[in-house]
Amino acid sequence: MAIKSVNPATGETNRTYAEMTQREVDLAVEWAHSAWLSWRETSFAERAQPMRRAAAILRERKDELARLMALEMGKPLAQGAAEAEKCAWVCDYYADNAERHLADDVIPTEGQRSFVTFEPLGVVLAVMPWNFPLWQVFRFAAPTLMAGNVGLLKHSSNVPDCALIIEEILHQAGFPDGVFRTLLIGSNRVKAVIEHPVVKAVTLTGSTPAGRSVASMAGAVLKKTVLELGGSDPYIVLEDADLDLAVPMCVTMRLINSGQSCIAAKRFVVVEPFLQEFTDRFVALMSEKKVGDPFASDTDVGPQARVDLRDDLHRQVTESVAKGAKLLLGGAVPDGPGAYYPATVLADVRPGMPAYEEELFGPVASIIAATDEDDAVRIANDTWFGLGSAVFTRDLARGERVARRLEAGAAFVNGGVVSDPRLPFGGIKESGYGRELGAYGIKEFVNIKTVVVKGA
Repeated sequence: MAIKSVNPATGETNRTYAEMTQREVDLAVEWAHSAWLSWRETSFAERAQPMRRAAAILRERKDELARLMALEMGKPLAQGAAEAEKCAWVCDYYADNAERHLADDVIPTEGQRSFVTFEPLGVVLAVMPWNFPLWQVFRFAAPTLMAGNVGLLKHSSNVPDCALIIEEILHQAGFPDGVFRTLLIGSNRVKAVIEHPVVKAVTLTGSTPAGRSVASMAGAVLKKTVLELGGSDPYIVLEDADLDLAVPMCVTMRLINSGQSCIAAKRFVVVEPFLQEFTDRFVALMSEKKVGDPFASDTDVGPQARVDLRDDLHRQVTESVAKGAKLLLGGAVPDGPGAYYPATVLADVRPGMPAYEEELFGPVASIIAATDEDDAVRIANDTWFGLGSAVFTRDLARGERVARRLEAGAAFVNGGVVSDPRLPFGGIKESGYGRELGAYGIKEFVNIKTVVVKGA
């Protein structure tokens, strides 16, 4: 099977790669294990040197990386450059903090000395998506490598150039051969890698069906998994919200990465007194956003990553309208080449519609009316997903109280949901389990070992 890099703005093929043979995959896996036997013995200071160099390279090459992401999955250039900068941040963060996060935890017991130590597991497989083709990988790689593990990357098949350049950057930074390898294989080859005896754990960022599949494969061979899956993030706008803050933030967070983000705002739950004003201002601002060439400096929304994904998004919109949703903006597939879709707003969204029940992975906003705070919380939690959430109110104590009631891995007050190397990131319900980032994330793929020393 060939692995193709296709420009979603034009439909033209950038490059084609031959899929790795099983022998090549087995050699890469075994090479990674051999590299781990030495890498696990290195000090945190030794690991930090190439990690900091990787951060510097990411900053030096950010314009090149932004162009590559624009060419391969349609990300607007400014957003691609910001993504490369964020990858550098996570590298620096773990270079600076890994040793502190994984320091022995001394716990007094009847023993002479007792403590918990955090030891690397070995080879960790990452199955990653296309929407943040650098960030998703580096937020896995930085803590994993700093913990003394080694990484294998099975990236999404539509971003092979991004997958290969990540391996190149880490090699350029000075990580030993085999510590991080990219596997150019299709999804049907993942099971064999998971089952390889030296692979100890798997992390996946992707759809809920993909998460179920990988979890079942890993569970069958008793291997640890971390899953960061889809989301249908609710943003609650209460009657005391500052609309000058809330409306621009909601629009920005709906259109981030051209709407293709698991933590993009998707459902806007607005309390009735503000519903009409919020809707009018929201539609007006959405209508100003330019959809176009990701290489153009004034583009707000680039193409969707693939035509089939764009078409599925359009199906969700048309089905929602057929079931009674009101189309206020957009909702039509444009003529011409490329996987473009306009900024779209649906109102009167109710249960039973795709716009209410499903994740809409593109620039489509669902506005849902709520009668009061309790009703807004009920609607926000009325989903199979549980990744991110937000609430807008001038009363910060009220905002914190509402945030605690939201069933999600993250809740933000008067701000958009973002991932941050300093804070744990992940979801509940069908948005997955486990955590990435922060002190919690680096401890997902270590052996949390109890050591008790008693006198002879």
